[in-house]
Amino acid sequence: MRFVTYSVLSLSMLLAACATGGQGDGRVSITTASNGQEFGGANCVVVTGSGRWNIVTPATLQLGEANGELRIVCNRIGYRTSELRLPPYGQASGSSMGVGLGGGSGGVGLGLGFSLPIMTGGGSYPSRVVVNMYPQ
Repeated sequence: MRFVTYSVLSLSMLLAACATGGQGDGRVSITTASNGQEFGGANCVVVTGSGRWNIVTPATLQLGEANGELRIVCNRIGYRTSELRLPPYGQASGSSMGVGLGGGSGGVGLGLGFSLPIMTGGGSYPSRVVVNMYPQ
């Protein structure tokens, strides 16, 4: 009986160690559009917890793993200033996997449980972002 209990416990821990999610390569393509038509030439400021970048659309940035909210503010002559804020997705989850051990004598059960957090990485930003701009 002990062999079965230890085997189940070991297998459960092994599965929890393998439960990591893969993230993208951290590149984010940013473009601007109006009425569904993409256009370039907008001056944008991209801000995360890791830094600040000035770009002209279309552009691709290597932002890496998400560090806070992704904020993009774009300007272009003839258009209103547009701002887009995106939270990172896929951050470490609060999910957990429970492992229970049972035992006892005479048909009386005794239970002991604990949980192991399942980590899914630090999060990521979308690989493509379109900032909608509206004429003045």
